Amino acid sequence: MRHEVWPVVHAERAALAADLRRVPRARWNTPSLCPGWDVHDVLAHLVDDARTTRLGFLRGLVAARLDFDALNARGTARERAEDPQRTLARFRAVGTRTTSAPAAPATRLVEVFVHGEDIRRPLGLSHACPPGPVAVALRHQAATRVSFGGGRERMDGLRLVATDTDLVLGAGAEVRGTALALLLAVSGRPVRAGELTGPGSARLTDS
Repeated sequence: MRHEVWPVVHAERAALAADLRRVPRARWNTPSLCPGWDVHDVLAHLVDDARTTRLGFLRGLVAARLDFDALNARGTARERAEDPQRTLARFRAVGTRTTSAPAAPATRLVEVFVHGEDIRRPLGLSHACPPGPVAVALRHQAATRVSFGGGRERMDGLRLVATDTDLVLGAGAEVRGTALALLLAVSGRPVRAGELTGPGSARLTDS
């Protein structure tokens, strides 16, 4: 599967870089959908994520005393330039890298889709993510515990139905929406009013 993931990741990185080309400097401190980070922070994190290697990740985790949040904070601070355009240039420079932390290939899709929307939505930018790869990311998040960055517990008692793919996950009160809207909600992100419908939608968005 890994060889199928990278072309999608590279295309999504390029699309995000293009979308951010004309964002004025004053808007780079806009709060993102990722709690505690502005959109500049999220982009810096994506640069750090793209530069990460398996060995580098393990060394960094040891240095951070096994604290994932501290590890991410250090990487984000390292890659965040004073000028957002320099951070954007760094992001373009790593756009075709294929290095990764020791994690499932689907996590690369989660990173580009969720963090892409973390940035775009607060800035009023729109992008059509490919539903098939988004469904792969959603399936991964649905199987991964919240403590490991997933959203399995948020799906308890819910049946997710993607309206733009044939993906159906879980059992219980139905929640319908695009694969992207479902992915964001399962990942703990807010979605727009009306993006999710069904008797279980309020429970998922409130979790």
